[in-house]
Amino acid sequence: QAELGVNEHHQNEVVSYMRFARFKRGMCLKTVDSCFQDLKDSRLVEETFTVDEVIDMLDGLQSVVHSEVESELINTTYTNVLLLRQLFSQAEKWYLKLQTDVSDLENRELLDQVAEFEKSEYTSSNKKSTVDPIKPKLAPLNEGGSELLNKTVAHLQEENEKLKTRLKTIETQATAALDEKSKLEKSLRDLQMIQGDQKNNANQDITELENKVAALKSQFEKTLNDTTANQKFLEEDLVTTKHDLLKVQDQLSTAEKELEKKFQQTAAYRNMKEILTKKNEQIKDLRRKLSK
Repeated sequence: QAELGVNEHHQNEVVSYMRFARFKRGMCLKTVDSCFQDLKDSRLVEETFTVDEVIDMLDGLQSVVHSEVESELINTTYTNVLLLRQLFSQAEKWYLKLQTDVSDLENRELLDQVAEFEKSEYTSSNKKSTVDPIKPKLAPLNEGGSELLNKTVAHLQEENEKLKTRLKTIETQATAALDEKSKLEKSLRDLQMIQGDQKNNANQDITELENKVAALKSQFEKTLNDTTANQKFLEEDLVTTKHDLLKVQDQLSTAEKELEKKFQQTAAYRNMKEILTKKNEQIKDLRRKLSK
């Protein structure tokens, strides 16, 4: 059997549509045949006809056949539009944007492939028994499942944005702490230079200055230690937040992949729901940790 390059479920859907199209095509051909038969039964009652009578009969037949064929072609176009509407509506529920290539509709190689597929499908269907078991069909997409997944993805995206904002805040604080450390180090160097310049002063002045320098140095070291500890904490918090951000981004990517997988395999929805529930609990724990 010829293949169309799609999965089994979609190929079954194509077969269903081709059967519908074959039925409509057969009805159209029967209508055309009936037009000719009506002409034979109503007009061809004499043995001889003039040229004008033949032309009149052919013109009438042409008008009827033209009207029937035009009506069927218009109806086929509208039917195809409704089919595309169904596909696009399902895709929009999953935030997908489908694209079509109209030029492929006139690709002779692809048209021959479809014709071969229809021929093989029609041949194989004629060999089957008259009563075929009804094949299970994929249940249509409902609003409940997709809505829950969409809300979960939106929630993860919101958490992602919050973590990005938190990361920027921590980076700003870390930069401010580094600037403060640089200023304190500069102040220490200035004090050391002052201490060196005043070595030639009186002993009392030197003693007082040394005491002031010692006090300032002690205060600076305390401030420096506090700043270093704060910087270390901010750096650790920054690393932790980056890791958490990567985790949330990975969870977001996983959720989007699961969402796409749900479009093709709805049996996995319950497993994905459990995974997303666990991820939501992890995100809640992460938020509590970040709040602390």
